[in-house]
Amino acid sequence: MTKLYIGNLPYSTTEDDLKTLFADYGTVLSATLITDRDSGRSKGFGFVELEDDAKALESITALDKSAMGDRTIFVSVARPREERPQGGGFGGGSRGGGGGFDRRGGGGGSRGGGRDDRRGGGDGGWNRN
Repeated sequence: MTKLYIGNLPYSTTEDDLKTLFADYGTVLSATLITDRDSGRSKGFGFVELEDDAKALESITALDKSAMGDRTIFVSVARPREERPQGGGFGGGSRGGGGGFDRRGGGGGSRGGGRDDRRGGGDGGWNRN
């Protein structure tokens, strides 16, 4: 079984279109279009899994840089998916340590802060003055 990457697809392409395109090269085990999770719109690429490895290589030779609609598509063996770090959002960093007795202390952190910011920085613990 070989998984193929198909890029630069027309946005109107359906998964059935991919299955039909690759059906001449053996049994299509799956055809997946990648879509934007917010809009649901195609991102212009997808993946096809063919049962026969030799036929998959044949499809690359025949279909890579061929026309589909008004676009030139690209077909290649798919690379393994790279692991991405979990979590999301905007990086950030630590907020510093705990507040201590009069909430001026804490352990630093990487955010900095304004002149009157009391969240971190300082000596930590209660006020020793």
